[in-house]
Amino acid sequence: MKKIDLSNCTFIIPIRIDSKDRTRNITTVLCYLLKTFNTRVILKEVDDKPLVEEYVMQQIGEFLDEDEITNLTYVFEQSDNPEFHRMKILNEMLYQVKTDVVSNYDCDALLKPEICIEAVKLIVEKNYDLVYPYEIGDYQYQIFTTDEIVSDFINHDFDFSILEKKSNIYRSEFGHVQFFKTKSYINGGMENENFISWSPEDKERHYRFKTLGYNVGRIEHSYVYHLEHFRGYNSSFSNPYIVKNNELWEYLQTLTQKQLERYYQSQKYLKKYQFHNLKKV
Repeated sequence: MKKIDLSNCTFIIPIRIDSKDRTRNITTVLCYLLKTFNTRVILKEVDDKPLVEEYVMQQIGEFLDEDEITNLTYVFEQSDNPEFHRMKILNEMLYQVKTDVVSNYDCDALLKPEICIEAVKLIVEKNYDLVYPYEIGDYQYQIFTTDEIVSDFINHDFDFSILEKKSNIYRSEFGHVQFFKTKSYINGGMENENFISWSPEDKERHYRFKTLGYNVGRIEHSYVYHLEHFRGYNSSFSNPYIVKNNELWEYLQTLTQKQLERYYQSQKYLKKYQFHNLKKV
């Protein structure tokens, strides 16, 4: 199949494999992105052992060509910490991005090719800073997949109708996938590392970039496909940071635009990446 040129976009995907279905999901996502697009993918795994290397790399190696594998940068960081600090991991990958467009991409999400193309085009040609590649509302396919369904999807040129056969329509809002102008993502404060584990950071991200005056848009009438998975410690209300995270979210909503700018300009985590300026680009 002929690849679609998205060489001006990098997909950054944080990962911790906490279940068998998560292994299947990231394998599916990597095969899809790297076979469909001429693009860059950065995948960072933070865990006590490299499960991606053990269970995923061989599987994608059997499906992808060697030149497609080279478009993947896989990073493993050993950590015994039970909390998955997704926002910090995203920032560390964002710091490596060299393309004009970057996608904050969930390891369980899929988008049809034309939606990815449109999202990048809106940023490059229409000067959007942040694009949500799905409509708000009932625009999520919850996919209840199996090994057999995933194999059919991969082996039939990623036919999304195969996934739709085992799906429910569900609400979509602010998570899953976002496409950014890379400089705007950085200048707007990157990911807020004060949110740890599962939290309302998806809502805060949207609120922040709208409040700061960035050009935020959506692709109308488009759907996101979410490969369902086990909800563990870092993907539910059971994580010990949920109260603190919600308190931070409530506080940030009380700030004016100027106060929000000052808040992000003062964040210590930004200094690690040598990004300090919130000036819009």
